[in-house]
Amino acid sequence: MRRRIVRLGALTSIMALGIGVPVPAASGQTPMTDYTLAVDAAGRGATIDRSMYGVFFEDINRAADGGLYAELVQNRSFEYDKADNASYTPLTSWAPTTSAGGGSGKVQVADDDQRLNERNRRYLRLDLSSGEYGVANSGYNSGIRVEKGKLYDFSVFARTDRAAGTPLTAAVTDPAGKALADPLRVQVRGDGWVRYSGVVRARESSALGRLALTASGGGTLRLDMVSLFPRDTYKNRPNGMRADLAEKIAALKPGFVRFPGGCLVNTGSHRGYEAPDWERKRSYQWKDTIGPVEQRATNANFWGYNQSYGIGYYEYFQFSEDIGAMPLPVVPALVTGCGQNRATDDPALLRRHIQDTLDLIEFANGPVTSTWGRKRAEMGHPAPFNLTHVGVGNEENLPDEFFARFTEFRKAIAAKYPGITVISNSGPDDTGGTFDRLWDLNRNAKVAMVDEHYYNSPQWFLQNNQRYDTYDRNGPKVFLGEYASLDNKFGNALAEAAYMTGLERNADVVKLASYAPLLANTDYVQWKPDMIWFDNQRSWGSASYETQKLFMTNTGDHVVPSKASSTPSTVAPISGAIGLSTWATSAAYDDVKVTSAGGAQLFSDDFSGDDSRWTKVAGRGSWAVSNGAYVQSDQTAENTLVTAGDPAWSDYDFSVKATKTAGREGFLIAFGVKDTGNNYWWNLGGWNNTVSAVEKTEGGGKQTLIQNDTKIETGRQYDLRVEVRGRQVTLFVDGQKWGSFTDDKVAEPFRQVVTRDLKTGELVVKVVNAQNAAARTKVDLGTRVQPGSSARVTTLQGLPDDVNTAYATPIAPRESRFTGVANTFSYTFPPNSVTFLRFPARVRG
Repeated sequence: MRRRIVRLGALTSIMALGIGVPVPAASGQTPMTDYTLAVDAAGRGATIDRSMYGVFFEDINRAADGGLYAELVQNRSFEYDKADNASYTPLTSWAPTTSAGGGSGKVQVADDDQRLNERNRRYLRLDLSSGEYGVANSGYNSGIRVEKGKLYDFSVFARTDRAAGTPLTAAVTDPAGKALADPLRVQVRGDGWVRYSGVVRARESSALGRLALTASGGGTLRLDMVSLFPRDTYKNRPNGMRADLAEKIAALKPGFVRFPGGCLVNTGSHRGYEAPDWERKRSYQWKDTIGPVEQRATNANFWGYNQSYGIGYYEYFQFSEDIGAMPLPVVPALVTGCGQNRATDDPALLRRHIQDTLDLIEFANGPVTSTWGRKRAEMGHPAPFNLTHVGVGNEENLPDEFFARFTEFRKAIAAKYPGITVISNSGPDDTGGTFDRLWDLNRNAKVAMVDEHYYNSPQWFLQNNQRYDTYDRNGPKVFLGEYASLDNKFGNALAEAAYMTGLERNADVVKLASYAPLLANTDYVQWKPDMIWFDNQRSWGSASYETQKLFMTNTGDHVVPSKASSTPSTVAPISGAIGLSTWATSAAYDDVKVTSAGGAQLFSDDFSGDDSRWTKVAGRGSWAVSNGAYVQSDQTAENTLVTAGDPAWSDYDFSVKATKTAGREGFLIAFGVKDTGNNYWWNLGGWNNTVSAVEKTEGGGKQTLIQNDTKIETGRQYDLRVEVRGRQVTLFVDGQKWGSFTDDKVAEPFRQVVTRDLKTGELVVKVVNAQNAAARTKVDLGTRVQPGSSARVTTLQGLPDDVNTAYATPIAPRESRFTGVANTFSYTFPPNSVTFLRFPARVRG
């Protein structure tokens, strides 16, 4: 997931910048646009693999602990630390408590030679004075959820220095201390670590529960790995998955599961526990995550919280198997990404990670007589997991450094496991210098598959349906490992669905695709949009979940050639005001001028007066006129955009003198400004002064239009000019042409693909109508098939701004039948809809 994305912009005007605007119906008429759809119903296009659509799981938004992992106790082994999160302490989520009769004692977290094991170093020490005394855990979100009549498995590792033993009570209560379950009592004996366990049954339902552990009798009681697990996990597996979330994922019928990330994979230290500073933040390394849970490492999560590794590689493999999906692990390539951009030059460490990857394949596929196959069997799975694909690296922005290391991984894997597909990647964006360089390297090396990632505006997805039409059919295949339109409204889902018709049409090139991210806990959101949302009590699919599910469960076996007419449209010139901005940088701007294409002056400001002609956004930066220039002086502020001029301006020249005074980046010169969510800006010295680009923002989501490696020097004045003519833009630095582009792609709202289900003999006609007008469509199947007269219809329809929530799901599938199917028939696809028609179609002999 790349940085600098405006994630939450409104999709109020999907064509706000005037590209491909549909022609409206006459006043007083029902909006309607006429289309034709010609289908070569007996023809055969690209084969669609069973595994084409899958899911990508990353521990972001508390997707694992507090989410898919069913454990109810947060910080169960007291390993939270300020190194993981500035607000953390080893007692995060814990608080002292007493029984109703009162008690006293002392609570502290220790890290000494009395620990449970070397990887689970901290434990809780209770020095008991009088009465019943202990601690209570508040779980995740608002508390621990229990349901009346359900069973919960409690366990704890404990030891006592009291010869007679120490009575320990585990009770689930509400915040006021009222019992929600029958208490469980155990007698802790001996000064060595022993696991104690039992079952509690909930008396009442609550989402505000606490797990209270109290003891009495004096002496010192040590506790670690405190756990409360619902008995009802997915497929009733111990240490398993939260059932409702797992069931929603399984309902997608995914062809693969990509795990464990994402930015988790290639950020942090690549050293493991062999490093002397064991608490150092490490990249995700699979050997840390297997074996008994009490012996697994804990680690800081890239997304700002602690991860327990309760869901580890064994659980990922097992979950993939449980839902009938291909496992697709991703391992670090020793080049960091996600904004860190460092390459590790340590040949021994590289060899170790390569060997770890070979060991991973053995863990998944090796016989029980092998070292790692035996470990898999000991965990309960003697049969192999049938691993076929491994990803190496994720969104690296140092293409040559990454590819050199990837090549070593690939060579070693091919030598020992020639049947494994080793997947490379193309960096963090859909275009640009890193993307082009990595594709060249991958193509020249005949890499089997390349992982592409991009998060873009709805407009981008409507404009780029043909993206893969021109990809080399004999080159590397594409794994679209992460993609999404930048919000969770139905308008976003419509744009994604329209794009998916292009993915299916190009199923000979795009072999795997997964929307991202998969899960989001409403109380811990680092990223939006997300496919499935949840809190302690509920889970629900977003509008994108519903469109993904519709495509994933109605894929078909091969494409049937089809062609639709396009939407009548007009292309307006780029128009808008101007703007100045910075990002983590202070800069001075002077001599701003805007002139029409004919030379007439539209705007001029030499800052000899005040800044009253400029509009600021409160709280963004510190702007002031100083020494005849307009200065933004806050080096920490991001996106400090100020604007001036007329939003109706078109065909103009915008010039400005710019000087960077301090900070990490350079200049942001905005033009075509409608508002903060719809504009263009020339980003000079962006991404920590490593790349320069023109970015276009629509509906709050960005895309890159042109990019190079220009860097900005501190203290040097630059003479910048932007020339806008129609849809073409030319940019100049110090009188020299820097670059140009023409932004004239049409955002086509009517998209289709047709596939055949060989098992049922049905054609599946899939149509997306992402506009406010109905689409009256004449469908021609030709004369080479005999269609059935009745079609099963599944429709998703709503308003573009509709959002599914815990309390209302306006976007949900509606089933119906259509009885007018013939070789030529008409069907009206509703406005703002996704429609699947399934009907038998026998090829004539």
